[in-house]
Amino acid sequence: MQTPNQSFYFEHGPKAIILLHAFASGPVDVRLLARRLERSNYSVYAPLLTGHGTPDFRDIIRQGSPEVWLADTQRALAFMESKGYEKISIFGISLGGIFAARALELHPELLGGGSFGSPIVRKRQFSVHQTFMQMAKANYLRYRTAPEVMATNLEWLDTHIDQLLKRISDFSAQVAADLPKIHQPYFIGQGLKDEIVNPESGRLVRDQLVNSEVSYHEYPGASHMITVNSAHQQLETDLNSFLTKIYE
Repeated sequence: MQTPNQSFYFEHGPKAIILLHAFASGPVDVRLLARRLERSNYSVYAPLLTGHGTPDFRDIIRQGSPEVWLADTQRALAFMESKGYEKISIFGISLGGIFAARALELHPELLGGGSFGSPIVRKRQFSVHQTFMQMAKANYLRYRTAPEVMATNLEWLDTHIDQLLKRISDFSAQVAADLPKIHQPYFIGQGLKDEIVNPESGRLVRDQLVNSEVSYHEYPGASHMITVNSAHQQLETDLNSFLTKIYE
């Protein structure tokens, strides 16, 4: 049985970064990126969002919500402030990008931030329901869940997941409406072969950040998880260049 996907904190230098993971996943999404940033003398914290990282995917729905995950994000910021960091930026992949953007809207003291493959501005999204169910089944198999328990849980998830997806969609619509409130530098990374979030979403976010200096990057051959797939090295290089400028 694999170790649950948990929060991590890499302390390495006075410049702080918060990284937020994707829906139905965990901090492992951003661990590779965090190690690269750590080598560049950044301290990185990646919290585990409530309901994630457990043997039972139903916890995501039973324990989590956009409001709960926003509170997780706020606690992550408070954690880094408690460590004495004064220069903090925040980034997220997919779902995490929605909360990174919300943090920038609510906290003008943040130095900057951004999103990777994030459906903040939605345009004909692909089937998150189907992807979630596939990930749930894989998670139950990973934890060697009894077949009859897995079948019951998957049936429950199939019935309830759309309610949570609707809440996420409504929340992201509010975040999208408030994008002009962001005045800090903003980084966008978007894989053009994204199979979950419409690749046009990245451009739509860029166009609504009318008061921010935007660093926009497309990765032509890359699918959704650009922090770990074929685009990860170029993403790390691009993000490092962005960070060098905002932490000057």
